[in-house]
Amino acid sequence: MKKLIILMLAAMVMVSCLFGCGKSGSAADKNNKLKVVTTIFPEYDWVKNILGKNAENVDLTMLLDNGVDLHSYQPTAQDILKISDCDIFIYVGGESDEWVEDALKEATNKEMQVIDLLDVLGDAVKEEEVVEGMQEEEEHDHEHHDEEEDHDHDEDEDHDHEHHHEEGEIEYDEHVWLSLKNTAILVNEISEAISKADAKNADEYKKNTDAYLASLSKLDSEYADAVAGAKAKTVLFGDRFPFRYMVDDYGLSYYAAFVGCSAETEASFETITFLAGKVDELSLPAVLTIEGPEHKIAETVVQNTASKDQKILTMDSMQSVTSKDVENGASYLKIMEDNLSVLKEALN
Repeated sequence: MKKLIILMLAAMVMVSCLFGCGKSGSAADKNNKLKVVTTIFPEYDWVKNILGKNAENVDLTMLLDNGVDLHSYQPTAQDILKISDCDIFIYVGGESDEWVEDALKEATNKEMQVIDLLDVLGDAVKEEEVVEGMQEEEEHDHEHHDEEEDHDHDEDEDHDHEHHHEEGEIEYDEHVWLSLKNTAILVNEISEAISKADAKNADEYKKNTDAYLASLSKLDSEYADAVAGAKAKTVLFGDRFPFRYMVDDYGLSYYAAFVGCSAETEASFETITFLAGKVDELSLPAVLTIEGPEHKIAETVVQNTASKDQKILTMDSMQSVTSKDVENGASYLKIMEDNLSVLKEALN
């Protein structure tokens, strides 16, 4: 159904282009104004930091700007049109972005640079993981997890990440932006694309990129130091869990109600009981959640612990950042700094 919708939207775009002004898709033919389209907030903010003061001369779009997260987003005809003639298009590349392939077939700018985050990261991309106590979704096929009794985070599997574009058995964890190490790689890739598209400002973009990478590296070190000095080495989420890349970066263990891409909102009695038991067993001071108004599962987990006094803390996975949040100064680095503060509290 989603693919049919995209094909219909693409047809609308073709009609719009036929009755348009017949503009070329190149930046030079648009009064030298570079057009960059991103799907999610982290990509958008990375581009802004690379552009620096030149951002005002670039037409930069964030498609998911109204709080709808990556997993439930469906592009509008206007979104498809924006992608069609942009110079650089940046998207995550996982199962949630299956619509992209059809959208790109209708691109009028044949010189467009397309950046697929999962492709850029290659073997650093992790398979979706179901850990002990986690509730599986009935409609998803997790047979590949049943074959792995030991869910070792450090296991380096030899697999082809091209499969995430196919109707494949393997589902990949799309939340790659929640690793500062991944982000450094992705920022470099995006910077190179922007410099290629706007060579006359390449030196400025290189300077901005180097400064931003230094900030990422500093924050990465702060995370590592915080975890090294923490009392606990496990986090527990009474919620979906999109932070696997983060915890793997610093050697933390985790338990959660659902995988990061889950659409579930109700946890079973068994899941609640297991998570509450782990809080007691590990003497965890907090139960974590992701952003959003509902924290019912985390509250129920706390109510089922022995002491019933654990804090409920929220970490922001940046899946619901809006254009209003951007106007109010939201930034990738600030959110990751805030997440570090929450992590410190959850581990001590």
